Amino acid sequence: MSALLDSAERMSRTDLEALQLERLRATLRHAYENVAHYRSAFDRAGLKPEDCRSLADLARFPFTTKADLRDNYPFGMFAVPEDQVRRVHASSGTTGRPTVVGYTGRDLETWADVVARSIRAAGGRPGQKIHVAYGYGLFTGGLGAHYGAERLGCTVIPASGGMTARQVQLIQDFRPDIIMVTPSYMLTILDEFERQGVDPRTTSLKAGIFGAEPWTEEMRREIEERFAIDAVDIYGLSEVMGPGVAQECVETKDGLHIWEDHFYPEVVDPFTGEVLPDGERGELVFTSLTKEAMPVIRYRTRDLTRLLPGTARVFRRMEKVTGRSDDLVILRGVNLFPTQIEEIVLRSPGVSPHFQLRLTREGRLDVLTVRAEARPGATPGERAAAAVSVAAAVKDGIGVSVGVEILDPETLERSVGKFRRIVDERG
Repeated sequence: MSALLDSAERMSRTDLEALQLERLRATLRHAYENVAHYRSAFDRAGLKPEDCRSLADLARFPFTTKADLRDNYPFGMFAVPEDQVRRVHASSGTTGRPTVVGYTGRDLETWADVVARSIRAAGGRPGQKIHVAYGYGLFTGGLGAHYGAERLGCTVIPASGGMTARQVQLIQDFRPDIIMVTPSYMLTILDEFERQGVDPRTTSLKAGIFGAEPWTEEMRREIEERFAIDAVDIYGLSEVMGPGVAQECVETKDGLHIWEDHFYPEVVDPFTGEVLPDGERGELVFTSLTKEAMPVIRYRTRDLTRLLPGTARVFRRMEKVTGRSDDLVILRGVNLFPTQIEEIVLRSPGVSPHFQLRLTREGRLDVLTVRAEARPGATPGERAAAAVSVAAAVKDGIGVSVGVEILDPETLERSVGKFRRIVDERG
């Protein structure tokens, strides 16, 4: 395996941390000198880039939030002239202005490199075929995966999202080795295989690289058992780069190794902002170390995880993200995340993995209803039993009473990107 690793993956921690500090100090200077937002934020904090003399000093610098990016829409966070930007991506903007990110030519090279490294860590090798079912366009998933796969020397099948029946046909005809897609859409593809009467375990696929939304160990087992593949996690977000910030290694499947030579991680208390020691769970924060067009300093991701020592690589790992601080539902004083419900749904007989949480208000009380699809062929009695079972498991495991609706198969809206887990109708 060591022969397959690049030079950075074979560095010692001492050499890695020296490289991180060198790149961090250069990034702080670049941001301060070229981005008005950072110059103002540093000045308000009474800090200059040269005040960062150690990696620990980064904690003195201010955070960057999604609101900061939206306030500087569209190009106010760019640190290079617009004529040096070679590509622009953006978030969907479903909750307000989209967040816009830019890339220089060198940024695109870096991005391709870290995605290639990620695919290799997932078991991908040059010459293999990779079916990319992430959406193409302003979303970073499709093009990020595409250029990384090409950089590794793979053959790309740019299927994009949607047209699920066609996805199944392409997988059967083109015989890819790896699929890259959101885990929720992978389940939709699985359902389509079975609807067509094709055993998904007979395909050419050997591995799936799944990201862009939180998913649980229960969902991993569901995919691996139904498809007979290795299912591994990839992590990224457009504000930091896109997919390829961190990757789970197929030989260990024990969390995602962060490519720390390009992205410096911290975990902070979501409420106080205090940096937490490795091993403690909190909100993930990233500082880019090599980005030119749009460096980010201490970007608050809202993803909840913890940092752990490296295993398959020298780089530290982040535990699989199973929730976001902004996905937290507080129901009658009890905190819960959609992934907690997902674990219960996935182990409930007669219920498919497709579910949604609906929040309403009755009088002064908030009410949560779990809407889950029945598995094909489930009898009315099995559906009724499933509703009782899910409600009881939520009450026993999380400590809150919820309503449960078991719907017909293929009732909930299918997504080609991130699945909308929470529908808040409380007004």
